[in-house]
Amino acid sequence: MTSFRPRFAGRSAAALCAFMAVWCGATIAFGQSAEDFYKGKQLRLIVGFPAGNDYDLGARLLVKYLPKYIPGHPNIIVQNMPQAASVAAANYLYAQGPRDGTVIGSFSRNVVNEALTGQNLEADPRRFIWLGATSLPSRVCARWFTSPVKTPADLFTKEFIVGAAGAGSSLAILPTVLNHVLGTKFRIVEGYQGSNDALLAVERGELQGICASYAQFRASEQLIRDGKLLFLLRAEESAIPELPDVPSIFDYAKTDEQRQLMRFVFSSTEFGRSYVFPPDVPKDRVEVMRKAIADAAHDPQLLAEAKSIHMDMAYTPPEHLEQLVTKLYATPPNLIQTIKSILPNVK
Repeated sequence: MTSFRPRFAGRSAAALCAFMAVWCGATIAFGQSAEDFYKGKQLRLIVGFPAGNDYDLGARLLVKYLPKYIPGHPNIIVQNMPQAASVAAANYLYAQGPRDGTVIGSFSRNVVNEALTGQNLEADPRRFIWLGATSLPSRVCARWFTSPVKTPADLFTKEFIVGAAGAGSSLAILPTVLNHVLGTKFRIVEGYQGSNDALLAVERGELQGICASYAQFRASEQLIRDGKLLFLLRAEESAIPELPDVPSIFDYAKTDEQRQLMRFVFSSTEFGRSYVFPPDVPKDRVEVMRKAIADAAHDPQLLAEAKSIHMDMAYTPPEHLEQLVTKLYATPPNLIQTIKSILPNVK
């Protein structure tokens, strides 16, 4: 008697075998120890900016030291994905990036702001796995030693003349927000081509001060040492390690609404150069990578090299980044609309 054999039995068996092989391989991979998994692997660190950018240079310095702190010592390459000011990198990592711990992302510190203000970001920053960050590009205001404004409290009663390229330029953001939100008396003089140009104008007596990122004052170290250029305030709630005595402008906020408005705009700097995994990476690999990044960021040789090239590699732990995300998502929608009206291009 001839036995009956379905026409597609062979194909179905082959397909089933292929599926089982993939499933078993995935199960074995996710069941491996981190050391076994990472040994011999090549990892990618996707940077959402072009080569030579601060994010790119910081990532390349980090990956020079990172492999020795990861069990199995994998090789790591940097891949630049600069389209749409790093939005493409964030969207790729979120939707398409492998979720096995072999791909890390680094993109704009404004990614949470962009998500909340509807700027073409498909990724949900709350689902990224935050691994840590390097760099703390804090915004500060500095005054010339002869300025009538001596303390942040003076800003509410005396005019303080600062420079900027234009109304939407980076040098104008801090004084513009503080004038609108707190009622300070900054007067912004436009037409200066960047921080160096504005700092020269301060020396000439055209301006009384300048608000910029802390790193931009490196060229004025001698003036700071001589006591001619003095830091007036910082824009972030967290202290700046090198400037522990500089007060935060948050100390002068009187309402929760004012704090939330400023936190939304200014806290982006606290994300620094953040590093993330896509969602759903196994917990043990997350823990391994978080520890490896922390250890690499404190490596004496890395810190010495960073100092020699004037690269800010100040470390921020993942728990702080997660708290920032939570705080920003607690911003009421009406406040976000207010922010968009004050600064159409939130930075």
